Amino acid sequence: MGPTRKPNVCRRLSRRALGCFSRDAGVVQRTNLGILRALVCQESTKFKNVWTTHSRSPIAYERGRIYFDNYRRCVSSVASEPRKLYEMPKCSKSEKIEDALLWECPVGDILPNSSDYKSSLIALTAHNWLLRISATTGKILEKIYLAPYCKFRYLSWDTPQEIIAVKSAQNRGSAVARQAGIQQPVLLYLAVFRVLPFSLVGILEINKKIFGNVTDATLSHGILIVMYSSGLVRLYSFQTIAEQFMQQKLDLGCACRWGGTTGTVGEAPFGIPCNIKITDLPPLLFEVSSLENAFQIGGHPWHYIITPNKRKQKGVFHICALKDNCLAKNGIQEMDCCSLESDWIYFHPDASGRIIHVGPNQVKVLKLTEIENNSFQHQISEDFVILANRENNKNENVLTVTASGRVVKKSFNLLDDDPEQETFKIVDYEDELDLLSVVAVTQIDAEGKAHLDFHCNEYGTLLKSIPLVESWDVTYSHEVYFDRDLVLHIEQKPNRVFSCYVYQMVCNTAEEEETINRSC
Repeated sequence: MGPTRKPNVCRRLSRRALGCFSRDAGVVQRTNLGILRALVCQESTKFKNVWTTHSRSPIAYERGRIYFDNYRRCVSSVASEPRKLYEMPKCSKSEKIEDALLWECPVGDILPNSSDYKSSLIALTAHNWLLRISATTGKILEKIYLAPYCKFRYLSWDTPQEIIAVKSAQNRGSAVARQAGIQQPVLLYLAVFRVLPFSLVGILEINKKIFGNVTDATLSHGILIVMYSSGLVRLYSFQTIAEQFMQQKLDLGCACRWGGTTGTVGEAPFGIPCNIKITDLPPLLFEVSSLENAFQIGGHPWHYIITPNKRKQKGVFHICALKDNCLAKNGIQEMDCCSLESDWIYFHPDASGRIIHVGPNQVKVLKLTEIENNSFQHQISEDFVILANRENNKNENVLTVTASGRVVKKSFNLLDDDPEQETFKIVDYEDELDLLSVVAVTQIDAEGKAHLDFHCNEYGTLLKSIPLVESWDVTYSHEVYFDRDLVLHIEQKPNRVFSCYVYQMVCNTAEEEETINRSC
């Protein structure tokens, strides 16, 4: 039997109107997204640059919202043309928002207030306040004062949409202390909270007396990851650390006596005491050495990716089983390319267990499968490859004429990321439409031109290509987001000038109007 034909958009809409669905609660949403994907990828659909703006402060994008002025001004990009949702009052430099995360209501949880069911922005200010801000009005719903003893600077999800980690700046000590050779025992602090309603898990200190010469530490999925300048990466269970070394359980909003001082937890000036102090090295879960501490875990079953800890091994990736550190068959991945910028690799965010390996002229999607007759070992094989549209000949001939009139031909090899050849710069995944988005750039004369390609996530087939009207300078920093029917390009130019280009999906109205005029 041949492949089953997918119903067209009209048929899908008719079936939706009649309610022809199974009892699966998500089937309506999946049908709607299938219709949107068909509309996005059809030939007549265009993406039009509907809005361009510039800013002196960083521009951020999250789920249909564009943030300006350090998250103080929010613009909705969902409408046909971006419109302002809110603008918070101006504030001093010490009160500016340094980092933020978008929290969206979890399905199935019963929350204390009706406002909690709407999206919120969890923001960290320069003067150590943790805020929960309404994502639609900009109103501050909750505020927590973290601590007076350190400077908190970074927000990240430990468990997405459930637990956040707030990391402090690293404590390097004063210049005088460093010159005198005096080292600060505490490198940094990690404050961990459950969100909605906010509840404190604890504040942990990373102490050099316990962990040694640590360069950085972070928290992810309940694992404390500690990194060293030697390239060593060590993993510990945060739950085990909290149970073993928590000095006192603290509750937000409750009175507390700590170190001879009494105050309310989470309110200024008392803040939140550091209540998890490690006095002995906790049980080690896993350790590995990798160049520049590059370490990733993913796949089915669990595997990890590292680069051997030698400079000459840069661009070589080893894929190993987490349970026994055994290298997978074909687990050494090295892209045959000569370029100024190195290639990069990561586990596919679609939870398929696949791996994406991106180079200047190709994107490899690799799959992890069991070896036949050996279920204990796995192998790496190519699922599909996306190739850049460029000439196969890497050699360039240059003719020069000597003083005597003799013509000399010199041949040299072009770099794989030569700006005059189409080069891949960004690869991302649109999870709702199940599409891979690839940004390819080519230098034409004095300026670069970019286009965004949509590829089938299952087979790698090119489905749609969108030209970006603005020029692309490869020396600038760029971010490109593809979110349903929206494409957004954020560019950072020299002297802290940020530009934002918004594209919306539109029908080819110009051709339709021309057809109507002709018929009239």
